[in-house]
Amino acid sequence: MHIRAAASIALAATTALAGSLLVTTPASAASHQGGLHLGKIQYDSPGKDTRTNGSLNAEWVDIHNNGKSKLQLKGYKLKDNTGYTYTFGSYTIGAGKTVKVHTGKGKNTSGHVYWNRGSYVWNNTGDKARLIKPSGKLQDSCSWSKSDKGVKNCH
Repeated sequence: MHIRAAASIALAATTALAGSLLVTTPASAASHQGGLHLGKIQYDSPGKDTRTNGSLNAEWVDIHNNGKSKLQLKGYKLKDNTGYTYTFGSYTIGAGKTVKVHTGKGKNTSGHVYWNRGSYVWNNTGDKARLIKPSGKLQDSCSWSKSDKGVKNCH
């Protein structure tokens, strides 16, 4: 009788643990759902790396808002492994919209902002892009290696 009771308790505990794992896994997996995240990254601009403004602007990071409301990005930062940092000024991204952060120089418009750098940021052989909230907390990150062939789809 005691063995059956112990087995029943163990089974109940195992079932409760499995149930709690099933409940928490979708919640953590959904952290990018309904929010701001890194999308596609063109870390190796097509052609030779000539450092022309056109070549620099062909290196970019998409940041996507898949939430249901617009977001103010002022103070958000985009950072690489070296510590190069782009900080958003006042910029509102609409619900379901994407903003492309170009490395080179240009005039910010709806959907496009410019880092205004004269040299490349993202390493072709491997790097990690980090999207950081104004509070300093990591919002999202995306890594790649040489095998990704110049473009990385993060989500």
